Amino acid sequence: MHYRRWDGSDPTHRDECGIPTPDAPSPVVPDVVLVPCLGYTRSGYRLGYGGGYFDRWLAAHPHVTSVGVAWAISEVDDDSFAAQAHDRPLTLIVTDQGVVSS
Repeated sequence: MHYRRWDGSDPTHRDECGIPTPDAPSPVVPDVVLVPCLGYTRSGYRLGYGGGYFDRWLAAHPHVTSVGVAWAISEVDDDSFAAQAHDRPLTLIVTDQGVVSS
């Protein structure tokens, strides 16, 4: 997974998944990333969609502020979630009912 600087113009290329992407020469590391959550815990851990893309990227960039985006109803009890070695808690999670900070 890579981030590229976008200048607002129409994307001219497609990535390996067929998603339009800007013609930027090299990847950049943003200061803040939005992370989709299928579920989340109050301690900031997230359930993703199974690809591990964000998990690997966040592990390689621990200095980045990570903001999870989730529905409040998708909260999982901390006691029923077993974080794995590669899991990193998000900086905060924004839901439709407020903000959860770890």
